[in-house]
Amino acid sequence: MSNVYFRRLLSTSAGALLLTFGGTIVSASPAFAQQPDNTANNKQEAAPGSPTADQQKESAADRDLTKKIRRSLTEDKSLSMYAHNIKIITHDGEVTLKGPVKTEDERAAIEAKATSIAGSGKVQNQLTVK
Repeated sequence: MSNVYFRRLLSTSAGALLLTFGGTIVSASPAFAQQPDNTANNKQEAAPGSPTADQQKESAADRDLTKKIRRSLTEDKSLSMYAHNIKIITHDGEVTLKGPVKTEDERAAIEAKATSIAGSGKVQNQLTVK
């Protein structure tokens, strides 16, 4: 298969993309792809009185604190993708961490990083081990 033909085949977006390899047909159709669904997690996290991401303050100080914590987590390549994608909700300097992580060690490491940035007693850890 030439490069040009292969690129055209990959660039088509009409329906399912079918590639033939040694007589075997492989389908990359969106109909067969698993769609992400966090509905159950989001409902569980929306417990009464529990902070939600839409309550993130728009003050410069809260945004900056959230940004520093997020950067600290994403720069740590030893953390899983789950850990890199947790919810960080900051409201008047108080930080709430939510979402699933892979291990208890990750949970503790994330809390330690957030506490070192936000300060002792300012972090509420609601992370769950998946």
